[in-house]
Amino acid sequence: MRYVKIPHSTLEVSNIGLGSMTYGEQNDQNDASSQLDYAFERGINFIDTAEMYPVPPQKQTQGLTESYIGNWLSKSQKREKVILATKIAGPRNVPYIRDNMSLNRRNIQLAIDDSLRRLKTDYIDLYQIHWPQRKTNTFGTLNYPYIEQHEDVSLIETLEALSEIIKAGKVRYIGVSNETPWGVMTLLRLAEKHDLPRIISIQNPYNLLNRSFEIGLSEISHHEGVKLLAYSPLAFGCLSGKYLNNAKPDGTRCSIYERFQRYFTPQGIKATQAYVELAKDHRLDPAQMALSFVNLQPFVATNIIGATTLSQLKANINSLTISLSEDFIRDLESIHTLYPNPCP
Repeated sequence: MRYVKIPHSTLEVSNIGLGSMTYGEQNDQNDASSQLDYAFERGINFIDTAEMYPVPPQKQTQGLTESYIGNWLSKSQKREKVILATKIAGPRNVPYIRDNMSLNRRNIQLAIDDSLRRLKTDYIDLYQIHWPQRKTNTFGTLNYPYIEQHEDVSLIETLEALSEIIKAGKVRYIGVSNETPWGVMTLLRLAEKHDLPRIISIQNPYNLLNRSFEIGLSEISHHEGVKLLAYSPLAFGCLSGKYLNNAKPDGTRCSIYERFQRYFTPQGIKATQAYVELAKDHRLDPAQMALSFVNLQPFVATNIIGATTLSQLKANINSLTISLSEDFIRDLESIHTLYPNPCP
């Protein structure tokens, strides 16, 4: 396992991180514990979750993912040996979590206390805003979405509330997720101006079908040290090739849940076919190849993999053993030139 030091922090995270959003939906407690045990044995020290999980989000399952991880932490006694990250949900389609989902002081206090209780810990290493308070391009939304509107809570109010839970010892560091270049730079500027905590990470999608992080955010990462925690590195599993030719393998996420359509655009399918064929031409596993590409990026701190089976988890971790030659990278870039960001 390789480890990456996140700038402006003492955190040194495994290059492969463990995602958990299937825990409580496609995976039960035994599955989750087995995955966590195996990941830890292989050197993974970064565990990512969220108060909203599992996905798809539902009122009756909300919080189960954190509870499963908390049960494992309590039983394994490994809390001090892992870097634990979770997220607070903002005002978007999850009103059952709290009666008001604004990212204000009240909700941040309630959210962190609930997460600490479910995770059976006294502190969170990295606490992230799951998505912005404001309306913006997230989760594949394109075009110009901005209208004149008054936000209930400003970014400075959110930062001040996060500062309070850091001072209380409940959180060590803060980060963002599904953010934009403007949001990241504004938060950094406000933190410096008002002597408030600095965000140290951004968790956004990054994969061969969606390299939009490279447009703007990668430059911020380079100059400001805000590392990427890459999620969806296999594009919902599409880059494994298992959904090509309209295949719907039993038990897979995109076969069970129709909502996961982001990576099934006509151009996305063509690009996937090209990447899968390239991997097979070089006798590489397509999924491991796609993960290896993410692992190589200098702005990535950890590549957050998710799996519903232990065999998938093992194969995904083994992407660290894959070496992509300069010639192979050129071939990847040729496909990217032909199909640039088909699924942003």
